[in-house]
Amino acid sequence: MPGSTIFFLLLVGAVGACRLVELRLSRRHQRAMAAGGAAPLPERVFPAMVALHTGILAAAVIETLLAGRPFIPALAIPAVALVVLANALRFWVIATLGLQWNVRVVESTPALGVVTHGPYRFVRHPNYVAVFVELAALPLVHGAYLTAIAGALLHVAILRRRIGLEESVLMADESYRRAFDRKPRFLPLPFGTPKGSRAPRDELRAGDPRSAPRDPWPTS
Repeated sequence: MPGSTIFFLLLVGAVGACRLVELRLSRRHQRAMAAGGAAPLPERVFPAMVALHTGILAAAVIETLLAGRPFIPALAIPAVALVVLANALRFWVIATLGLQWNVRVVESTPALGVVTHGPYRFVRHPNYVAVFVELAALPLVHGAYLTAIAGALLHVAILRRRIGLEESVLMADESYRRAFDRKPRFLPLPFGTPKGSRAPRDELRAGDPRSAPRDPWPTS
């Protein structure tokens, strides 16, 4: 087996291992939150998101091996750089949120406040940016372009629903609105959403802001 293929398999394995560690960390945080009376909100999209992440990792390996995708340095080098940068951003998010970081949308207590430092100084959802970039770039390290394209399209559809639910809850809290209503979602200005924008109405249909629980534990 070529060295480039071994490197790619090890990289995919490392990403998968990080996901397992993050799930364990998330469960630990959920137990701590449960002690304070907080519980994950029901969200039908979460199992689909887990399945997609797992499927992209598996499909990238299968496409590389079965379709004989070539290792192209001009594509692999920037793809690896994006994977590394995406993980650095993800670890920054986890370190910034601390106990508040979770893979689920969890209702918390108003006393915890809103996190506005770290990457949250610039955008509302740095974690979703990191995950999207990582899973779009990873298959391209060894030319698995079909997985990259299909995975990105499915990821957009799932994130639209997930972010719609999360923002319907977050925007119900006045302190969050004051801190984030004028910040772009994904890219710092001037590339992101113009200041003064709100979540699209169709995304807010995922939950009624007037009746949604206050102060969820941020996941993005």
